[in-house]
Amino acid sequence: MTVPTTPTTTTGRQVSPDAPPPVRMHPARRVVQLVLGLVGFGVATALMLHSGQGAMPWAVLDQGIVDRTGLAYGWVVLGVGLLVMLAWIPLRQRPGVGTVANIIVISMVIDPALWLLELVLPEPALVAGVALALAGIVLLGVSTAAYVGARLGPGPRDGLMTGLVQLTGRPVWAIKTAIEVSVVVLGVLLGGTFGWATVVFAFGVGPVVQVSARWLAPAGLTGHR
Repeated sequence: MTVPTTPTTTTGRQVSPDAPPPVRMHPARRVVQLVLGLVGFGVATALMLHSGQGAMPWAVLDQGIVDRTGLAYGWVVLGVGLLVMLAWIPLRQRPGVGTVANIIVISMVIDPALWLLELVLPEPALVAGVALALAGIVLLGVSTAAYVGARLGPGPRDGLMTGLVQLTGRPVWAIKTAIEVSVVVLGVLLGGTFGWATVVFAFGVGPVVQVSARWLAPAGLTGHR
């Protein structure tokens, strides 16, 4: 008599026999979605920085560390990113081409985007600043779902998010929001600055990622390829 077995993934994880088959994404779409998502992330970061309405949570943390240590901002960003990636080890997250692309593409996009914004809108008034901040929050959420959903390797901070989602079984929006809020609180305690846009970002970007993932991550943000 044949003993029924439980299907497993390529990593050996058991899958419920009632679970729907994984949805595969065409390789060309994955590459294009990765690049567009990273470009969008860089532009969104520039929008929030130029708005003058508050930095993103991780930027608040970076500012706090710079204030306490006197280190250069770039070295702090690098150090925080490496520390976050160390947290991948117990979470069993693996870097991919998207992880490397995350560092390269975003860093290449932010400065030109800031230059263009300064050229077009040198000193945004309150209404323009609010619009830039809100546009940045929405674009960043959509872009995160895009490049993480391409499943070519998340960035350091998003790998932390997906790892915690897998570990806890909690929804993406809850984990994302918890991370952003925790980072803001730590950053403020260290001396970082923030505005209303930081608060809106911390609570709002998670739901944007969750909704966007319905179209940009057909296998789910932590699903199978």
